[in-house]
Amino acid sequence: QVQLVESGGGLVQAGGSLRLSCAASGRTFSSYAMGWFRQGPGKEREFVAAISWSGGATYYADSVKGRFTISRDNAKNTVYLQMNKMKPEDTAVYYCAAEIFSVWTVVDVTTRTEWDYWGQGTQVTVSS
Repeated sequence: QVQLVESGGGLVQAGGSLRLSCAASGRTFSSYAMGWFRQGPGKEREFVAAISWSGGATYYADSVKGRFTISRDNAKNTVYLQMNKMKPEDTAVYYCAAEIFSVWTVVDVTTRTEWDYWGQGTQVTVSS
């Protein structure tokens, strides 16, 4: 099992940047693919970005492609989400997720129900 704790959320103006971190417990962090999802007010939780266990593969939602970057440091058991050129529509609670996928597929990594382990979330608010 893995336990996840997000940090780094806050209030930022449109066009600004934030970096979220997700610290994982457990010695097998490097075995897990890691993902970020978000849930805006009155919306369902949606996929943002994912990174494979090695960091060799990443995938992004179209809405954040070119603005957000996911990365990981397996030595620190941490995954990051660098968010640049932020927009008011990025306002949401951001959740970190972990899963071991036998095969990395876009369908699986973008599907919320395929991820078993979740953090408690961190609020990100972008003002216009």
